[in-house]
Amino acid sequence: MKFLSEQQVPTIARSDAELRSALHIPSLDGIRAVSFALVFLGHAGLNDIIPAGFGVTVFFLLSGYLITTLLRVEFEKTKTISFGKFYLRRALRILPPFYLVFLIAFLASLAKIVPPALEPASMLALLLHYSNYYIAEYGHKGFLMGTGVYWSLAVEEHFYLVFPCVLWLMFRYSKERRKVALYLLTICGLTLLWRCALWFLGGVTDERIHVATDTRFDSLILGAVLAVYENPALDQTRLSEPTWKYLLLPMGVLGLLGGFAVRNPAFRETARYTIQGLSLLPIFVCAVRYPDWLFMRLLNLRPVVFLGALSYSLYLVHLFVLATVDLHFRERIGALDTAVVSLGFSILLAWGIYIAVERPCSSFRRQLRA
Repeated sequence: MKFLSEQQVPTIARSDAELRSALHIPSLDGIRAVSFALVFLGHAGLNDIIPAGFGVTVFFLLSGYLITTLLRVEFEKTKTISFGKFYLRRALRILPPFYLVFLIAFLASLAKIVPPALEPASMLALLLHYSNYYIAEYGHKGFLMGTGVYWSLAVEEHFYLVFPCVLWLMFRYSKERRKVALYLLTICGLTLLWRCALWFLGGVTDERIHVATDTRFDSLILGAVLAVYENPALDQTRLSEPTWKYLLLPMGVLGLLGGFAVRNPAFRETARYTIQGLSLLPIFVCAVRYPDWLFMRLLNLRPVVFLGALSYSLYLVHLFVLATVDLHFRERIGALDTAVVSLGFSILLAWGIYIAVERPCSSFRRQLRA
């Protein structure tokens, strides 16, 4: 196993044209599709077999990786980060589909198509994006049907508010990306210690640890570590191809399986998220660096990429659709057909949102990035 120093390892994308092309990263839409599939199947009734929460962890890691890659590319190109443009791009990505789906759920509740849940406090928590802390304090009661999963969006939005400034400071005052990665890993370690303190000393609930930004943002930070150091889309690897494929990838898979096997509550609310994140890193690297290798090809098939492109809107609508179909049709069509019908309706609704809202906003975001 041969290592290279940081000075010996060139960055793949350096010219303006190469930096722009680096923004298209293989397999990411496929990973998004897999993440959504995990979430959907878990919420469709298979959560004891396929944990929906793990799909959210994958989404977190992916978001941290992608956002940090974009910020790193911008800093390497301009020697700074335009915070205004970053926040505007994120707002255009997240908010229009979010508020549209919120409006749909609100009108359905108002029209009593679904059980009415018009509690002002919970709606305000959703609208102002602190629903994760509201859930940690008061639970899921009072939320519009299908919107309880939006806590994960709140975690990401809190991360987006703070992290660009932190990363800019690290890039500004540290010349070595390896040191930046170590700083970020230190933050992850401190977050793990914080979860342990809350669980063993603070007497908090598992829900508090599961949904709060201060206990979950390290999954995003681990994605940022990969973006800064050994980025499979920007950097040549310090390790050989067989090392990634036949040593680190199997270790990652075994780490995930081991994490799933341990059912101890203390482990699940403390070290589980760290182990899952670390185990996902070599899987991400292989998916991006070797997209034509074996089953990684599946992540780049057109139907999978299509679902990945819709993944944000799918995440927004799927639980609302599942709950609505279950409410009105499950007794007549059964659980399996309910899931199949819900998936079909979710894809149609998400595709409509993508065409009407996401794609125009995406075009504007690209103009801002240029």
